[in-house]
Amino acid sequence: MTRPDAAGPDAAGPGAARPDAAGPDPVGPDTRSRRAAPTLRPAWDLTGRTALVTGAGSATGIGFAAAGMLGELGARVVLTGTTERVHERASELAARGIEASGIVCTLDAEAGARVLAEALAGAGLAPTILVNNAGMVAVGDAEMLHGDVMTSPAEWDRGLAINLSTAFHATRTVVGFMRDAGWGRIVTVSSVSGPVMASRNDVAYAAAKAGLVGLTRALAVDEAARGITANAVAPGWIETGSQLESEAVEGGLVPAGRSGTAAEVASVIAWLASPGASYVTGQTIVVDGGNSIAEERR
Repeated sequence: MTRPDAAGPDAAGPGAARPDAAGPDPVGPDTRSRRAAPTLRPAWDLTGRTALVTGAGSATGIGFAAAGMLGELGARVVLTGTTERVHERASELAARGIEASGIVCTLDAEAGARVLAEALAGAGLAPTILVNNAGMVAVGDAEMLHGDVMTSPAEWDRGLAINLSTAFHATRTVVGFMRDAGWGRIVTVSSVSGPVMASRNDVAYAAAKAGLVGLTRALAVDEAARGITANAVAPGWIETGSQLESEAVEGGLVPAGRSGTAAEVASVIAWLASPGASYVTGQTIVVDGGNSIAEERR
């Protein structure tokens, strides 16, 4: 880990300070008195909270952009990635004054989740914000998986493991911290592909991303009474380092006339992770420049 600093509010272990457990959201309902409308600062302030962002190894990706925004709002940030480059991203955040650390793990199976759990325990960290961003394709994979319904069972299983099981394993690893604190935010990066529309020859990816929305809704129902919200973000064509030339062309055809940026998706994630979003749960926010509502493309 880049900066395994166990000090601070989310530190785990006996006697550790846990402001996350101090009470309800500062902007939540109060039946005893009428409160003034919250100012922007308390509604966004994440000071004293720890955020885990999976799939944050790419310098141009949504995960890294989200980690930066959460850090700027005051959160300590833990990033995961499948290679050592995640430590570089953590160092870049540290250079910006954000307390950050990196963990190398692959979350498509239970073994990788155990690596994550052990690393968090070793550093004394108890995240109460989770951004499920891992998926699509990992460094070391030959290429992104594609195929229609005649794809091989092995490729189908691999597609679901990368794009759906990663969120299950990460959530299962940290939801206990949120339950203990009586406060939590789970934000899962899905896609318009699957929940809203579909691309040709991409059945496993579409099924997995639609499954993330189902997982999000189930989590929202199960965890609401514990002060935990669960929401999804569904990006459209986004300009990252992995965007193909053909995808960039498609991005130019949306009503906004361009692909989105990782920062534009990250801003939605940051809001859903904030105290001000305490009454929003089980929702999917589409970030696609109007692509999913347009009947005409030219």
